[in-house]
Amino acid sequence: MKNERTIIGGLLLFQLVLWLGFLFHHSPRFPGSLTGGILGVLGVLLMIFPPLIYSAVKRIERFKQFVTKRISLGTLLTGHVYTGIVGSILGILHSAHHFQNNLGIWLTTMMLLTVFSGFVGRYYLAYASMEVREKKELLNSLATEYNQLMAKLDRQQTAEIAYIASHNVVSRALNSFVGTEPAIVDPSAPLMLRAERLTESIADVEYAIAMHDVLKRRTTYWLVAHIATSSVFYVLLVFHIWSAIYFGLRWFN
Repeated sequence: MKNERTIIGGLLLFQLVLWLGFLFHHSPRFPGSLTGGILGVLGVLLMIFPPLIYSAVKRIERFKQFVTKRISLGTLLTGHVYTGIVGSILGILHSAHHFQNNLGIWLTTMMLLTVFSGFVGRYYLAYASMEVREKKELLNSLATEYNQLMAKLDRQQTAEIAYIASHNVVSRALNSFVGTEPAIVDPSAPLMLRAERLTESIADVEYAIAMHDVLKRRTTYWLVAHIATSSVFYVLLVFHIWSAIYFGLRWFN
């Protein structure tokens, strides 16, 4: 998961840098050329078919049972992520930074938002869930250690009280004979210090878990955003393909 997240993050960064190339370059004729057309078609195929296959497998039970016997749902999702971001990179290459009309601008914007929201939903939410799970395990471990420490401290204090009670007469005689108070050494002090530190650690972990849960609930809206941007993107993509066919594909001439 970590290596996969690093690779996808690198591709996402490359896509962003590639998109920012419009500040320095644009080619009005390249999108309609043979090379530009091939890049566009490949990008569309990568951004349409893998998501449709993944959605169908996820929602159609019979299809899911048939496919998951041969390939896992997680592998399909990973493939969807890779093909989506590679398809968007091919889409930017196809555009040659020629963002001169509203359709092209909005299509590119929705494509970038779809890829970004998908990345957040796929990797950040999974990472947040793993963090919460690990912190809950740590909290259970700290709580167990704290309970064991308090039981040990209780047994030690009980033994100390019994010892003081049984030696009270000797202590008073010694005190009256010497004329000074005997030095009191509390052997439970290290345990009390450890218990205090455990209490602080437990409070910190509980607070971190609460914050993770709040953040996780809020970031689940990214899934809604991903579906919304994907829907808008596909509608704009249909208009883009229709306009390309309607106004003529220059590389057919």
